[in-house]
Amino acid sequence: MRAAPLLLLLLLGVAPATDAQVRIGVGLPSVDIGIHLGGYPRLVRVPGYPVYYADGMDSNFFFYDGLYWVFDEDDWYSSSWYDGPWDRVSRGRVPVYVLRVPVGYYRHAPRYFNGWRRDAPPRWGDRWGRDWQRQREGWDRWDRSRAPAPAPLPAYQREYGGSRYPRAEPQRRELEQRHYRYQPTDPNVRERRNAQPPAGPRAQPAAPRNDNRSDNRRNDGRDESRQQDRNEPGRERDRKNDKPKGHTP
Repeated sequence: MRAAPLLLLLLLGVAPATDAQVRIGVGLPSVDIGIHLGGYPRLVRVPGYPVYYADGMDSNFFFYDGLYWVFDEDDWYSSSWYDGPWDRVSRGRVPVYVLRVPVGYYRHAPRYFNGWRRDAPPRWGDRWGRDWQRQREGWDRWDRSRAPAPAPLPAYQREYGGSRYPRAEPQRRELEQRHYRYQPTDPNVRERRNAQPPAGPRAQPAAPRNDNRSDNRRNDGRDESRQQDRNEPGRERDRKNDKPKGHTP
């Protein structure tokens, strides 16, 4: 009988810790997904798709519309730099052309991909459920003749490997603005790019705040009246002579 209360206490003690572990880092820009590259990866075009994949990596690593995309476990992540940091992307915001990449181009496919056609996209609806399928209705149907051209690769990032990799966000943003002028065409990608903060080095310094706001409020009336007196000397002279302006004796 004593074992049951002890077991209950242990379960109560473990459950909160497990929940905390699930919440830590999820959705944050600095999520570590286990990809640590010493240099720029080799990216190859997926034939017929506006997407590149890293054929020499043991990761599901892609490039589309100006961003890098990684599928890890059961989640998608994106970054504007090849070695992160990585943002977790909700399943409803992953671009359809990324979702359409055939199974055969996943270098580290999860086990549940087994049995799926290698020349067809993953069966995301089977995996993520009917609600997701209804939300992304038609994601796997497209006119290949109208597919957008692939975005240019940010080749300038080849110069930043190892210790030269910019780990500070302002530095990464400044380099992007200097070397990569491409504008995304996919609405989901534009949303992610627009949500990023502007580069720190190019931000204009804020104007100094006037801390004498209360003094200004007290002086506003007097300053305005003095300005009117300076602009209307005739009226001031009339007041001194107790004669209204324009009075004829």
